[in-house]
Amino acid sequence: MIQFISLSSGSNGNCYYLGNEETALLIDVGIGGRTIKKRLEDNGLSISKVEMILVTHNHIDHIKYLGSVAEKLSVPVYAPAGIHQALDVHPCTKGMIKGCRRVIKKETFHQSKGVKFVAFDVPHDAVETVGYYIDFFGEKFVFMTDLGDVPEAAMEYCRMADHLIIESNFDLDMLIRGNYAPELKKRIYEGNGHLSNDQCAHALKMVMHKGMKSVYLCHLSENNNTPSLAYDCASEAITSMGYEIGRDTKLFCLPRREPSPLFTFEER
Repeated sequence: MIQFISLSSGSNGNCYYLGNEETALLIDVGIGGRTIKKRLEDNGLSISKVEMILVTHNHIDHIKYLGSVAEKLSVPVYAPAGIHQALDVHPCTKGMIKGCRRVIKKETFHQSKGVKFVAFDVPHDAVETVGYYIDFFGEKFVFMTDLGDVPEAAMEYCRMADHLIIESNFDLDMLIRGNYAPELKKRIYEGNGHLSNDQCAHALKMVMHKGMKSVYLCHLSENNNTPSLAYDCASEAITSMGYEIGRDTKLFCLPRREPSPLFTFEER
């Protein structure tokens, strides 16, 4: 049985767990080790199963506790060279993960503990930002947590996925009417910022296929979005392509400050 849970999703901290009876991995470590341990144990899971960490980029809400958790677990930390170079000088990770450092090439499949994965470029205002396509014992997942647009190359991975974790960060009207400074608003909605509900919906129209079992909306803004707005926008896009939510695919919004439900899938 494969288990997936979002332990936290948003600018307050990001961390996702994917595992089974044999092994597990984390995508990003933006929350503390004790919080990770407790939230896993509350769902019948153990942090001791974690045998690798994948990093999407070097922003603090994704790596704040990466150094301490990687050191404590003594597990490899996988990321492309640009991300590792940024981690080498970041206060949260500087000098802490050298023994765990695993540099991977983008657009190249890697394998560890029976898990196959590939990193691919997505546009975001970090030193380097990637999404991940993960073949986890036959179930295929795509993680795209921070991105200003969805490139065609990224869409190709989505079209092969059984499960898609995709950012739906902001509602454009809420952002424009909100109290953020003009410079911050521009950073968010321009092509290297974050994905709006409408952009997410457009991407879903482009990548939905019969094998897409579930879609998870992640990294929702606390100030410029609501779960209902994000869900309704994505749901309308999916149904417009002829797919029925609940019958053909499932749709979820991942919560910000608390873990999601535990999602389970049969191994192939």
